[in-house]
Amino acid sequence: MKASDIKATLAFSNGGQAIDLPIYKGTVGPDVIDIRKLYAQTGMFTYDPGFLSTASCQSSITYIDGDKGELLYRGYPIEQLAVNCDFLETCYLLLNGELPNEAQKTEFTNTVTRHTMVNEQMQFFLRGFRRDAHPMAVLTGLVGALSAFYHDSTDINNPEHRQISAVRLIAKMPTLVAMAYKYGTGQPYMYPKNDLSYSGNFLRMMFGTPCEEYQVNPVIERAIDRIFILHADHEQNASTSTVRLCGSSGTNPFAAIAAGVACLWGPAHGGANEACLNMLEDIQRNGGVSKVGEFMEKVKDKNSGVKLMGFGHRVYKNYDPRAKLMQETCNEVLAELGLEKDPLFALAKQLEKIALEDDYFVQRKLYPNVDFYSGIVQRAIGIPVNLFTGIFALARTVGWIAQLNEMISDPEYKIGRPRQLFSGSDKRDVKPIAQR
Repeated sequence: MKASDIKATLAFSNGGQAIDLPIYKGTVGPDVIDIRKLYAQTGMFTYDPGFLSTASCQSSITYIDGDKGELLYRGYPIEQLAVNCDFLETCYLLLNGELPNEAQKTEFTNTVTRHTMVNEQMQFFLRGFRRDAHPMAVLTGLVGALSAFYHDSTDINNPEHRQISAVRLIAKMPTLVAMAYKYGTGQPYMYPKNDLSYSGNFLRMMFGTPCEEYQVNPVIERAIDRIFILHADHEQNASTSTVRLCGSSGTNPFAAIAAGVACLWGPAHGGANEACLNMLEDIQRNGGVSKVGEFMEKVKDKNSGVKLMGFGHRVYKNYDPRAKLMQETCNEVLAELGLEKDPLFALAKQLEKIALEDDYFVQRKLYPNVDFYSGIVQRAIGIPVNLFTGIFALARTVGWIAQLNEMISDPEYKIGRPRQLFSGSDKRDVKPIAQR
């Protein structure tokens, strides 16, 4: 972080003494005004609900330019990573700052592969849940429980412990997600298989059974790997900020990641692709493709209360760079599985066509986002809608860990303690109950 020669001056209209605040320049992106001494100098805080104009940390991991529609992991465009790298290479990059060479990739892949099994006791822990529990409820519990099984790597201030827990979390999340799925369906759990890729192994644990050998479809394997890459990190979003805030107290990495899983569950965050598929299924039940135009007219009517899910993005004011990549994958998967004419997918294509051509949506830049396409891909593969957010959590785990490790290594980090603008009652006395 480099200090600028220019300072920001805060002046007061009541004649109070003006103060100078330092300005820092990042590598790219907006400059930031350092307000850390504001309270000491003025007795005032800033007010920024949702922290929409506040940089909560300095980070060198992920950069987003919402106006340009740009997403960079450690400086590399997401478009290049999704085409030229696999998920574990992307994990190595996020954790270490550089892409691995061949020897480093082999070593890292082997290390992750050797940690994919979970403690056998986790099966008994699962039995405490109802069979119809939401997979995210199960996953939140399972990830938090890891700290009870792997307490030899829970010291967040020990770099070696952080490294071990990072590998364990990346390796075990696919196993836990698959276990949560199998538990809900009543099928037996499938143990990991070390001769498969990270994504191939996940597909086998999800859809394989002991009855016959599971054959990994390379098109589906590539598709799930790309979903993982595109969701691996996304700067200081709600769940990442949650992981950082939780970890700032010194809690163990497993607990901090469990907090991220819980935050991701919200429909405004990780549940967006689940909400998108639910929307498509609602349209399908109410008339299908013939009703798409009518539905889109309702979306335009502010008084209708109808929302268009899977279009537009809070950060990207242009096309979501992940969406084009996911669109390609979507078309590949539908073609491979012979689902191009499936009624629900035909409906989705019609919805996409209107959003890309209708002036109302084009002017507002309500383009299809990554959630729109990834939801379609996952449904085509056979992943149930209520597990979509679990897949998201699996992919985002590496980003959470990288962000957590970066925070702990930052000499300026402190336990998170947001301030407030208090608007409740002033001090008052408690009256006897007869006088209330």
